[in-house]
Amino acid sequence: MARIVVALGGNALQANPKDISAEAQLETCHHTAKAIVDLIEDGHEVIIAHGNGPQVGQIVATYEAANAQDSSNPVMPFPECGAMSQGYIGYHLQQAIREEMLRRDIKKSVAAIVTQVVVDKNDPGFKNPTKPVGSFFTEEQAKVLMAEKGYVMKEDAGRGWRRVVPSPMPVAVVEEPIVKTLVEAGHVVITVGGGGVPVIMKEDGTLEGVAAVIDKDLASEKIAELLDADELVILTAVEKVAINFNKPNQRDLDTLTVEEAERYIEEGHFAPGSMLPKVKAAMMFANSKEGRRAIITSLEKAREALKGLTGTVVIR
Repeated sequence: MARIVVALGGNALQANPKDISAEAQLETCHHTAKAIVDLIEDGHEVIIAHGNGPQVGQIVATYEAANAQDSSNPVMPFPECGAMSQGYIGYHLQQAIREEMLRRDIKKSVAAIVTQVVVDKNDPGFKNPTKPVGSFFTEEQAKVLMAEKGYVMKEDAGRGWRRVVPSPMPVAVVEEPIVKTLVEAGHVVITVGGGGVPVIMKEDGTLEGVAAVIDKDLASEKIAELLDADELVILTAVEKVAINFNKPNQRDLDTLTVEEAERYIEEGHFAPGSMLPKVKAAMMFANSKEGRRAIITSLEKAREALKGLTGTVVIR
């Protein structure tokens, strides 16, 4: 059996984007746990990663709203908001997965690790923040925030102004040795949640959190390499990667070589912020070592995809 890193998409945490309550998320996690435990039941070593876009935005917006009502309420720094989202998403996933394993008499422990991911302070992403987070503001409010807090604010499609943060590349995972020890001891580990809390390593080896968002697919690829995983499984809302998506000539892909993927990217087939980062992460993993492969498919089809029955397999 294989060592697999499973990267969960947003639909694996929130089935209904309009219901962002904790109760709804926990319910969705119970559904997600069934697909994950299927893979554990098949004998695979499973490491889980996940996104946190809506959740961290919700946390940021809550603090912003409290501060707007009463300035004595502090605004929580962005790295701490990321850590909070890792904690509560991880709690939901580990509870749901544990319960599902109990049902099937699988005797394993599951743990979520609040994970820090090192980024390069000179990463070009810091010069061009692009990831919107938190609440919408008027132009006047945005100017005050830029002046007082040093935020970068951008107008968002006519809906108002929002804070934007950088999206640097992951360089290293601080808790890699802990994650590796737990995996090799047979435990199920949830790590690099939301791409991990971005940190910069100083010359003396200490870490400093930075306001940024690491793409969770790229962080999943990084931890998959570090753990010497056999496969990276990126779960999303569709069963297969497609070219000419949503057009009359749409074609679903069973296999995708790195060379083909590069050509399709140049032709603009994969949407930024959607399928593009997933394909890029899959390409990086497939290229990282002979014999590694990545699979892009839906949550419901994960088990079948690992058996070669569906999904898009990305290979060197």
